[in-house]
Amino acid sequence: MPTAQPPRLLDRVHEAARLRHLSRRTEEAYVGWIHRFIVFHGKRHPNEMGAPEVVAFLSHLAVEGRVAGPTQNQALSALLFLYRVVLDRPLEGLDAVRARGMRPLPVVLSRDEVRVVLARLAPRDRLIATLLYGGGLRLLEGLRLRVKDLDLQRRQVLVRQGKGGRDRRCPLPVRAQRPLLAHLERVRRTYADDRRNGVGVPLPDGLERKYPNAGSEWGWYWLFPALRPTVERRTGALFRYHLHETVLQRAVKRAARKAEIAKRVTCHTFRHSFATHLLESGADIRTVQELLGHRDLKTTMIYTHVLETGPLGVTSPADRL
Repeated sequence: MPTAQPPRLLDRVHEAARLRHLSRRTEEAYVGWIHRFIVFHGKRHPNEMGAPEVVAFLSHLAVEGRVAGPTQNQALSALLFLYRVVLDRPLEGLDAVRARGMRPLPVVLSRDEVRVVLARLAPRDRLIATLLYGGGLRLLEGLRLRVKDLDLQRRQVLVRQGKGGRDRRCPLPVRAQRPLLAHLERVRRTYADDRRNGVGVPLPDGLERKYPNAGSEWGWYWLFPALRPTVERRTGALFRYHLHETVLQRAVKRAARKAEIAKRVTCHTFRHSFATHLLESGADIRTVQELLGHRDLKTTMIYTHVLETGPLGVTSPADRL
């Protein structure tokens, strides 16, 4: 019998990432950086290299690639994961090359600017952006919502497995309820078509084994499904995923341009504006921390520097002249 081939290095990285329940995005980013590291060093195997080669790669990214500090740190984290977890060869002294940089203040829209941008979005995109702004959701948290994550009576949205793997409840804006009900009627027709055509939705983690029929249930259906189903390469089964994030990213960018807003407006700007406007309205910062899902209060404190009354709520003395 032919001997089984050992798994390739990048396959081992995928397996180690899933074993530790890293997010799919983190997994893909790590694999990408490890691949770039190997190509940069002439496709040598990482077992033949060590800390000097890692430092050389990071220096190339910083000096010639001119990548930002957080990007360089992500590459370092990927390589530390490779050597520490996959190859079982922890490298010493690499934390000294971790980039240190000032965290930029978040871009925040005024309430009027939020209103103007929302008005220039198509109905579905406006609904998503309203949920992002009204509940402080990250873009993917909004796009990954399932029908059962809505609590219309309590006016709440349940965000499952947000950043850091934590669940949290966020407010559901009253102004979003009527368009949300109309949207659900349209989504229900898509769901009915998928049921007839044998199209399911992917389930998180191991729920597909635990609840084999959940993928065809209405409650597990995407709140914002993609326009077309996708063929799963491994099994050939038809699945419908949620709307791709680039759809809303482009729509928001176009809307901000039409509104002639000079600020750099992204989908995440709605989350920044949510936090800042709550603090301006007198909300307790601990409450804002919980709503945003921040583990550390220091992360939330950055919004105190962009309040409309100035940094830390201080009024400029020039305004008292």
